[in-house]
Amino acid sequence: MINQIDIKDLRPPEIRFRDPALAPIWDKVVNSERLSKSDGLTLIQTPDLLGLGRMADFAKQKVSGNNVYFVLNVQINATNLCVLSCKFCDFAAKVGDDHAYEFSIDEILEMIHPDMDEMHMTGGHHPTLPFEWYEQLLQTVGKERPRVQIKAFTAAEIDYFHKRFKLSEDEVFDRLIEAGLQSMPGGGAEVFSERVRRLLFRGKCSADRWMEIHHMAHKKGLPSNATLLYGHIETLEERIDHLIFLREGQDVTGGFLCFIPLEYQTGTTMLVQRQAPPADDLRMLATSRLMLDNIPHIKSYWVMSGAETAAIGLNFGADDLDGTIGKERIAHAALAASPFGLERDKMASMVNDAGKIAIARDALYGTVKVYDN
Repeated sequence: MINQIDIKDLRPPEIRFRDPALAPIWDKVVNSERLSKSDGLTLIQTPDLLGLGRMADFAKQKVSGNNVYFVLNVQINATNLCVLSCKFCDFAAKVGDDHAYEFSIDEILEMIHPDMDEMHMTGGHHPTLPFEWYEQLLQTVGKERPRVQIKAFTAAEIDYFHKRFKLSEDEVFDRLIEAGLQSMPGGGAEVFSERVRRLLFRGKCSADRWMEIHHMAHKKGLPSNATLLYGHIETLEERIDHLIFLREGQDVTGGFLCFIPLEYQTGTTMLVQRQAPPADDLRMLATSRLMLDNIPHIKSYWVMSGAETAAIGLNFGADDLDGTIGKERIAHAALAASPFGLERDKMASMVNDAGKIAIARDALYGTVKVYDN
């Protein structure tokens, strides 16, 4: 379990639960006991949303106090050309499609303001770009934007590089680190369910392979994030299994910085008739915070849930809002309703309005600036 911050005078609140099934779980939370799968299923299904939120907020305070983090960043999706055909994706394109694109290195550089603290980059599994192009991109960003920390390439992309370029995983990582890679995003996890993988993203790496690649990254000193794509055809049990699999993986290396539940955007793929309601988003955040006792940060990702729901999520166990985003395209290709970017001061105000202390951070959770008013 994570090393809890010693927060002076932190006491568990008295909670009157509308759902009596939460009371024994609350005792475990107060005593820092690890929750079981059955506990997780109770949490994610409880009708007592406010009781769940208070439990998760207390668990969050034990980890990061009243702080909530955000980053001045840009999310760059370098290309949407992809050899895969995942059934939930509105983003990917094939050569010749009208909406296909690929940015040049110079175009990517123009997207990165010199004062930004993080570049978050992912993209399609491009059919023809050479591995050297990715190395040159990282080297150029590091040279021309020395302030920015580079977080790039999902485990699925690393797996693709390994297979396509016939390089060992060690060589892929060593060359990217040498070029300037500092951390990895958590994308490509989708749902750790072989049933769902066969139905929706058969060509993407399995749960075990995803975890193996992140463990390789951690052992090389690259911290990373983790995700779950929810609100489509997965079951609640599969969501909880996903969280437990991540928790067990974190026990091994301790290299995951943050967990991000990603709400499926119906877009044009329409796996379900409507996307998850705000109450489901809040249950997912709270359950994640309570189950993932060894991952430091839980992100309320405003791009997919919307700014209003994300702000409420700051009292449901989340302690991170992501960032100012800029050029993110994947969620917006699926018609996400969030604004295309939030300015830094507005994000700080969102945090302060939720009764929290806003901390502008870098990609590795170093403090850049504190907004306490």
